Amino acid sequence: MLLVLASVAAYPLIRTIYFGFTDASIDLIGQAQWVGFRNYLEYLDYGDGEGEYFGLLVDADWWRAVWNTLRFTIISVFFETVFGLVIALVLNREFRGRSLVRAAVLIPWAIPTIVSAKMWAWMMHDQFGILNDMLLRLHIIAEPIAWTASPDTAMLAVLIVDVWKTTPFMALLILAGLQMVPGDIYEAARLDGVGPVRLFLRVTWPLIMPAVLVAIVFRALDALRVFDIIYVLTPNNERTRTMSVFARDNLFDFDKFAYGSAASTLLFLIIALLTISFIWATRMNVEADER
Repeated sequence: MLLVLASVAAYPLIRTIYFGFTDASIDLIGQAQWVGFRNYLEYLDYGDGEGEYFGLLVDADWWRAVWNTLRFTIISVFFETVFGLVIALVLNREFRGRSLVRAAVLIPWAIPTIVSAKMWAWMMHDQFGILNDMLLRLHIIAEPIAWTASPDTAMLAVLIVDVWKTTPFMALLILAGLQMVPGDIYEAARLDGVGPVRLFLRVTWPLIMPAVLVAIVFRALDALRVFDIIYVLTPNNERTRTMSVFARDNLFDFDKFAYGSAASTLLFLIIALLTISFIWATRMNVEADER
C-alpha cells in the first residue's frame, strides 16, 4: 500500500515541488535548470537605483485566485453544512417512503461533476436557460441574466451549482452521525418535557458534532482544490479563477510550466496548513467541551 501511495502521490508531488525551483517548460522538461526561488520571488535591479519584485508571491492574479478559493470554500461549505444538516434531520425521521427519498436525495451527488456543470450551464443560459425563464415569469428579474458570463454573477452561479451537487454528501455524513445517537436519550428527554429546539441544542448537536466536523474537513479539502466546476462554467473569468485553475492555466495554456508548478506547490502548502490548523482547533474545542 505504501509503495502504491508513493508512486501515485509522493513521487508526482516531489517532482512538482522540484519543477517549481527550475525554469522548466512543457516542451523542454528534461532540460530544466535550477533557478532557486525565482518563480516565487525575485528582485530585478534596473541598475539606476530602482528595481522591482517579480514572482508568485507578488503576483496580484495569484492572490486574487487565493481569495476566490477561500471565499468559495467558506460560502459553499457553510451553506452545504446548513442544508445538509436540515436534510439529514428530515431523513432521520420515520415516514413512509423514506428509503426512496434517501436514494433520490443522493442523485445530484452521484451525477458526474462535468455533467452537472454542463447541465447547469444550459439552465443558466441568458437566452435559452430555464432559470431566466422562470424568474422572468415570476417578475423577479426584468431582463435575462448572463449568470456565468457576467463578472457580478459568475461566482454566485458557481456556488449555486456546487451547493446543489454537494449538499447530499454533507447530508449523508451527518445522517450517519444521527443514526449513531441512541434513541432512548430522546425518549428520556421527551418524558422530561424538553422542547424540540432545546432537545436539538442540548442533545442532538453535541452528539453529532464529531460527524459534522469530519464532514466539514472532507468538504473543505475538496472545495479548496476545486477545478472542474469553475473550468466548465466560467473559463477565463478572473472573478472565479481559483488556485487550481490558475496553476493549470500556467502549466499548459501559458507555457509557464515552472511557474505553474510553483503555484501547485503553494496550493498544496496552503491546503495542508489550513487542514492541520482546522483539525487542531476543532480537537481542542472538543476536549474543552468534554472537560
